[in-house]
Amino acid sequence: MREREVLRLLAQRLEVGDDCAVIPFQGTNLLLTTDMVHRATDLPKGASAYTIGWRAAAVSFSDIAAMGGRPLGLVLALGAPQFERGFIEELLAGLEACCHLVGAELLGGDLDRHQELTLVSTALGLADRPILRSGAKAGELVCLTGPLGRTAVALKLFRSGQLERANELFRFTPRVQEGLRLAPFASAMMDISDGLARSLYQLAEASGVGFRIEYEEVPVLPEVEELAADERARKEMALFTGEDFELLFTLPEERLPAAREAAELFVIGQALPGKRLTLVEAGKEAELADLGYEH
Repeated sequence: MREREVLRLLAQRLEVGDDCAVIPFQGTNLLLTTDMVHRATDLPKGASAYTIGWRAAAVSFSDIAAMGGRPLGLVLALGAPQFERGFIEELLAGLEACCHLVGAELLGGDLDRHQELTLVSTALGLADRPILRSGAKAGELVCLTGPLGRTAVALKLFRSGQLERANELFRFTPRVQEGLRLAPFASAMMDISDGLARSLYQLAEASGVGFRIEYEEVPVLPEVEELAADERARKEMALFTGEDFELLFTLPEERLPAAREAAELFVIGQALPGKRLTLVEAGKEAELADLGYEH
């Protein structure tokens, strides 16, 4: 089975579909999420132990951010073929630095021998009003918290041996502060882990709406313009590569001025009735391909 088929099967059996599980607790809501990163599919050659630790924490904190929540703590399970002191110390430094950045505690975890370097992070957060994927309504605006292409650029730099800059880009900042500031205005929200296009399809399915996206309004990092060989490569990096971990959200148009006062954002399109997802490019509107990163 492909990853998307497994997720659909799980959705039929369990109440899943958002970035975190929501657990009502003493008048508020706990947020619980878990993520796995491992060498074969997530950690390119040249990624430092510090970057690996940072990213293992950041992917889970990004889920908390996507629900408009505040992170509380993180536990990590680590499996590796061998344990080397220098690697472990650097890994811990990356974990601790990311936790410190978002105001969370590194609480512990588990260790085991494993044939492949594998890290499983579980984060706990808090939100009075979690922002779900299911709240978007026709007529609302579609927005991003920042430019895309970060991981796509990093992967190219890793392959070309530009490791310092590649590691910097790979250590993305979870948009926790942006999520908290936008929560009062957003109707639906998620983080972009599988690419903008795939995330839009996930958001559309959860909310029962369609989207029209203006390609020229989709922000990308300057490095995307520099490294993309042609327009096709640029579009791949901007729309489909994935793991940008910016927040994708919708909000009513009348809330836009206040939301812009709260956090930087980019309006890239509009939610529409129906289930169609389209991309407007150079004045022409066509179906948006349902493509993205898949484990």
